[in-house]
Amino acid sequence: MRLPLLATVLLFPALGQPPAELEAVVTTSLGVFRFEFAPDKAPKHVDEFIARARKGFYDGSAFHRAIANGIIQGGDPLLKNPKTPKNLWGTGGLNLLPGNYSDMKHERGVVSTVRIPAKPNSDGAQFFVCVSAQPPLDGQFTAFGRVNEGMGVVEKISEVPTGENGFTATPVRIQKITIEPRKIEPYLDAPIDQLRRAVKLNTTLGAIEITLEPDWAPYHVRAFLKLHETGWYADTAFHRIIKDFVVQGGMGHTRTGGAPHTADRWVRKLKGEFRDDVKHVRGIVSMARGDDPDSAATSFFLMLGPAPHLDGKYTAFGRITAGLEVLDAFEKEELDGETPTRELKIVP
Repeated sequence: MRLPLLATVLLFPALGQPPAELEAVVTTSLGVFRFEFAPDKAPKHVDEFIARARKGFYDGSAFHRAIANGIIQGGDPLLKNPKTPKNLWGTGGLNLLPGNYSDMKHERGVVSTVRIPAKPNSDGAQFFVCVSAQPPLDGQFTAFGRVNEGMGVVEKISEVPTGENGFTATPVRIQKITIEPRKIEPYLDAPIDQLRRAVKLNTTLGAIEITLEPDWAPYHVRAFLKLHETGWYADTAFHRIIKDFVVQGGMGHTRTGGAPHTADRWVRKLKGEFRDDVKHVRGIVSMARGDDPDSAATSFFLMLGPAPHLDGKYTAFGRITAGLEVLDAFEKEELDGETPTRELKIVP
């Protein structure tokens, strides 16, 4: 039966998209990671990888080599056969493409192409992922992508038991690699009018409503909205309370077990948006930072009292317009220094 055009488009949504708008989803026996492509650095390698993945070339193969917190290597089609002798691991799917060396550095998360040792222009279907920076490989191997989600899984694969030549004691299976549209960062290009919103923040001690003020700090409002709506803040802790001053929270490592989040790919430092005319008084919501004025990222604080020494030095981006009684509840909590003696969380 011939499919109507609309159905065809829905079944194959990524076929007509350029590689820069796509990403690979690598499902392994130890978890899932995703990586985006760099077609401007290695167009042929990107095209070949996408074509192979769409045909199921990698499904059932494995990561057969690992260096703890160094690299992981996989994609050899010979590993689809669980009886392939170890002396042949890593020998399949090579000598298919010339090298395409660029200025792309082999940094943490970079995905690059395996070639035959000491034989330039012998690239193929196998690939490796850098768990840490590998400067000696720069200009020697063809980098064509970068992990944007799931580096914890890549690290886990790198730490499996290995033996001679770094071969894994048991291959880590690549169950499948699919090609999907690249995830779009929420609010990245949202106009100011779309940022004029109030959000509900649920906490252990009750709910507060924060009215965001994009006229004060549009980039900080975008960042906060993005992290709030993707659920990034859920399960993070309020780790610091100074009575009559601030309640601070929103750091990823305070999430239970330090668990990563799918929105980690969009966490970045923010340039300060300081205003002398916005006063840090009770109910104001502002972004924490380090000594660098442009080091704010995710952690924010709720003002419990006036602090004029923060004005013009920290980025205020909203105000509490409902639930001010929750601030009273925070101030009644028992503390060990500045740390709450019980767990206080942002909850879904």
